[in-house]
Amino acid sequence: MNQRESTGASNSKMPDWKKIVKPAVLISIGIMVAFPVFSMLYYTMYRTSTPGFCASCHEIRFAYNTWKTSTHVNNAQGFVADCMDCHLPAPHETFQFFYAKTFHGIKDIFMHFTQDEYDHEKNRQKAYASFTNNQCQKCHRNILNIPDKRGAMLAHRTVLYARPGYEKKCVDCHKNLVHNKSELYRYKQYQDSYRGLGA
Repeated sequence: MNQRESTGASNSKMPDWKKIVKPAVLISIGIMVAFPVFSMLYYTMYRTSTPGFCASCHEIRFAYNTWKTSTHVNNAQGFVADCMDCHLPAPHETFQFFYAKTFHGIKDIFMHFTQDEYDHEKNRQKAYASFTNNQCQKCHRNILNIPDKRGAMLAHRTVLYARPGYEKKCVDCHKNLVHNKSELYRYKQYQDSYRGLGA
């Protein structure tokens, strides 16, 4: 009997439980390594996605303070739209979300250490130019069903079902909702009273 035949014979005689042990051990080691790594990555992603974390850079402090006074935080529905909701793709678009988050993070760190003066208005215009309607519609979904505001309903229809060459962005009309310096905490349901104060 040659060596190949003896090797084949010994493999065929290996008990079934031994064939299972090696893959089971490797899978267990993989889980024990992967779970903590995934948990740390998820925790890091979660902690760096909060408005408070964004505001830890002095350049973003103005945006954070003006966001806190806006209707994106203060509204009758009790809903809060934070930095990630507006400035990043939806989390279910996993690759785009992580790419955009990483890109913005690296860019912000670079600007923090290299830029002498942070121009809020210039950066605001850049952000508005980069927004897509999908980012707004993550939260504002049912914008055609506004029974008490026919004009708004018709205006939204022209955005959702735009004719070629007549496309619009949500921020073309809604450009002053957030990041405006205000002494008041603005609540959407009290907007008429703000107008009376000249705010």
